[in-house]
Amino acid sequence: MRAAATAVLRTGAPHTEEIVDTYRDLAAPVVARLADADFLTQWRAMADLGVLRLAAPDATAPGPVTRSLAVIEGIGLAGADPGLCYALASQLFGMQFPLRDAVGDGAWRAVEEVQQGRVLLCHALTERGGGSDPFSMETRARREGDGFVLDGAKTFITAAPVADRAIVFARTAEGRSPFALSAFLLPLDLPGIRRGESFTKTALPTVPMGELLFEGVRLPAGALLGDEGSGLAVMASTTAWERSVILGYALGPIQRLVTRTVDWAADRDHFGRRMGASHQVAGRVSDMAMALHRSRVQLYAMAARLDAGVPARQLAAEAALTKISVSEDYVRLTEHATALAGVRAFLPGFDLAADLAGPMAALTYAGPNDLLRVGVARQLGLPVEN
Repeated sequence: MRAAATAVLRTGAPHTEEIVDTYRDLAAPVVARLADADFLTQWRAMADLGVLRLAAPDATAPGPVTRSLAVIEGIGLAGADPGLCYALASQLFGMQFPLRDAVGDGAWRAVEEVQQGRVLLCHALTERGGGSDPFSMETRARREGDGFVLDGAKTFITAAPVADRAIVFARTAEGRSPFALSAFLLPLDLPGIRRGESFTKTALPTVPMGELLFEGVRLPAGALLGDEGSGLAVMASTTAWERSVILGYALGPIQRLVTRTVDWAADRDHFGRRMGASHQVAGRVSDMAMALHRSRVQLYAMAARLDAGVPARQLAAEAALTKISVSEDYVRLTEHATALAGVRAFLPGFDLAADLAGPMAALTYAGPNDLLRVGVARQLGLPVEN
């Protein structure tokens, strides 16, 4: 793709774009070398490049969240598997940053093995019978002595089959009180913990997903995140963080898709002229560029708000709107690319093969878009019922 065209799509601050380029160039040979490696090997290779290392909270130009977002975009531009990019973004923005907020920077710095990629975290919230309603949760942690005993099961957990530690949400009181739930951070090698079913996925299939089963698991008091009964607040923080910037994982793959489509349209002969000479083709490609531009602007704007110290929970509505907008742009952009590629989009052996399931899944994870719309409407003052 020509330099002028690339400049149209890369309009961020120079220091941010430099980080994107640096990690694109660092990751490219690693991606090529490990294309056929398993998930954990690729995960650790990205961690060795510093992808999971958080900049200090007082870092500037860019701030720590913006830096991590640029790093994720860079490895995606290098061709890292979208599922790997998603899993790395999920750990960074859905777990590492919220945990550092919860335990403080000093304590977080001591958890070096997480930032080095030698310990993998997972987020265990969903239950088979509960879906998106946290108050239907049946997993329980009852007080016993100075600690807790955990019983229950969690499902549809990204990285559960290979994770080393988990953030687990459990009921510590009855009813639908906002103080009925608590959050725990625990190693997954404790007695009484088993890994349940692993799921084969059609979207982001390279990322393992599975279940965790808890039977009489004894937890020390130190496993509690925050205070007893603060689980809903922890959940609100982790989900707001995740919704704000998790779709950053798609920026690299989206830009590669736009680049590939532009090159194809510019070079292909079609009815005696270049395909790109068609106004209809030009319109679709322009819509793809607009979706990419809009997504970058929104995601980096959210990162800047978080870098400025705005608590994630105060950004709940903006985070939901960003997640809805970027995920739906991702789907529309992929539809445009598929239409322009024709049958080649559905042939795995061709360079124009398209992934439709991955973008569609973005409409669901970190909260289904329909439910996020309900939350936004409530914050605008509408009396929307459950």
